[in-house]
Amino acid sequence: MKKFLSEFKDFISRGNVVDLAIGVIIGSAFTAVVKSFTTNLVNPILGLVTGRGTDLSELKLKVTDSLVFNYGAFLNDLINFILIALVVFVMVKLINKYLIKPKKVDKGPDPQLVVLEEIRDLLSKNK
Repeated sequence: MKKFLSEFKDFISRGNVVDLAIGVIIGSAFTAVVKSFTTNLVNPILGLVTGRGTDLSELKLKVTDSLVFNYGAFLNDLINFILIALVVFVMVKLINKYLIKPKKVDKGPDPQLVVLEEIRDLLSKNK
């Protein structure tokens, strides 16, 4: 049991786990903000366009009394997903552009170029 607790402590104290936990918390908060944005700003605008009020979740297709398709709720979730995906895409692009710099590896001169320079030097020496 002590070994298990020790391994668990080592696992939890790694930086990656803490970073992941922070990311999940921030992601949850961001999702709430996007959902509020969709519900309180986007839906009323779409409601004006469609003439269906301010809540898209009220949009339904009633086939029978027992068969109802709530496509408005799906539209809300789809809009939320697209907005979150867009923000994540922009964040990844910015992080890749400004924070993550590719490491330049100095391999030395190209071997073909070295051989060609040696041939050039030998030819100029023999003239």
